[in-house]
Amino acid sequence: MSSTDKSSITQRGRLGWKATLLVCALIFLTGAGALVLVFLTEPEVSRMEAARQTAMLVDVIEVQKGDYRPVIRAMGTVVAEHDVSLQPRVGGQILSRSDDFTPGGFVEKGQVIVRIDPADYRNSLTQRKSDLDRAVSDLQLEMGRQNVAEQDYRAMGRELSGQHRDLVLRRPQLKAAKAEVDDAKAAVSQAELKLERTRVKAPFDARVLSRQADVGSQVSAGDVLGRLVGTKTFWVAATVSQSALPWICFPENSNEKGAMVRIRNRSAWSEGMSRTGRLYRLVGALAEDTRFARVLVAVDDPLGRKADDPKTPPLLLQSYVAAEIQGRPISGVIRVKRDHVRKNNTVWVMKDGKLDIRDVKIVFSDAQHAYIRKGLSDGEKVVTSSLATVAGGAPLRLKDADENGHSADGG
Repeated sequence: MSSTDKSSITQRGRLGWKATLLVCALIFLTGAGALVLVFLTEPEVSRMEAARQTAMLVDVIEVQKGDYRPVIRAMGTVVAEHDVSLQPRVGGQILSRSDDFTPGGFVEKGQVIVRIDPADYRNSLTQRKSDLDRAVSDLQLEMGRQNVAEQDYRAMGRELSGQHRDLVLRRPQLKAAKAEVDDAKAAVSQAELKLERTRVKAPFDARVLSRQADVGSQVSAGDVLGRLVGTKTFWVAATVSQSALPWICFPENSNEKGAMVRIRNRSAWSEGMSRTGRLYRLVGALAEDTRFARVLVAVDDPLGRKADDPKTPPLLLQSYVAAEIQGRPISGVIRVKRDHVRKNNTVWVMKDGKLDIRDVKIVFSDAQHAYIRKGLSDGEKVVTSSLATVAGGAPLRLKDADENGHSADGG
């Protein structure tokens, strides 16, 4: 191959390489131009939508300042207000008993429950009455003797000193006779009491929990015949935190009514069933195991015997129940659910579409709500959702903003 041919081939190679480079450059410029055109012609709404998609979706509630009553929850045991062991005051054999005197039976105040053999006590009463009759007769005789002595003293025509005059007029004997009559009357009264006490009566409207004696039993004074509990009122002996005491209203005397209390027995009663009671007393000692304050809640007609609703659940002794005590009103506070109070007593607020982390001052917290005095204002929107990223100023948007706006239902 000649030198001319080699030069021609070299020249054609250079021209091919340049052409390839030029084509690549044209392709790159064309793509870059198209990309710039796309960005320049992108709709404004699409860019705004992309920015909006970066804000976190949240739910909020609009809080309101007002006066609220906290509900203090407590647990307690049902006990009887009146719980007595029935004991006779005289001894003897039991002749009869009431059919109601059986475990679970109900007896009314003054009802004769047990009757003890009264024969000995009737005889004793007859004897005491006879002693009284003799004492009265002796007094009458002595009064007659005194009249005679007084006539003799006047006939004597002499004036005696005080002590000698009393002896002459038989005044000590008259005084002794009167004392005998008084003793005899007291003995009769005591015998009548003993006879009356052979009929053992119910001290109040009660339910019989147990019976230890029956017809034919020989009993002595003070022996336990059975156990009775009053049916008018039961107590719920409950414990509450000492921090809750300032917000609980206790009655100052027996004529006042304490705060209303709702009683629930979740283990035995159906959902929604409850009883209503009243706060009765603050016991002046703490529970030894928990160091909580002890309170008594009074529940009238605990067995529901006088209730209009036949489905009223009865309170059974020793039941473990929940008590919801209505507290004193807390004025000028904002109430939020406890779940909406975050770490270190902070609350998340949505303000101008951004997250605002607020430090708040909580006056009191019950089982469900926190009552805030400072840190929140009326009408502000509290974030109720959980957030993956918690940083002040983070953009937020409402989940239901496009459909229904947002609800403004406080705590």
